[in-house]
Amino acid sequence: MNFSKLDTALILALKKIKDQSKPCLVVFIHVEPNLDSYAKAVLKGNGISGITAQRDVYTATLSLNAVSQLSEQPWVKYLKLSGELRLLNGD
Repeated sequence: MNFSKLDTALILALKKIKDQSKPCLVVFIHVEPNLDSYAKAVLKGNGISGITAQRDVYTATLSLNAVSQLSEQPWVKYLKLSGELRLLNGD
């Protein structure tokens, strides 16, 4: 796993995972523009659709194993854990 491509929140979340193959982390995947067919296939294999040349950020629910695999890809810039959204007025 290339930890230099992971944000701190994602690293901490990975430490809490018991089943390495269960998709349980919602992650933003920041990639290089103009992905080749191999990169697109890897993204599709992780449940990502709508892959276009204009997009460089994708969202997916990933397992620890998938995060590890993606972090090693040269076309992945970095991976960031999605945070929970909260209402501004506290309701």
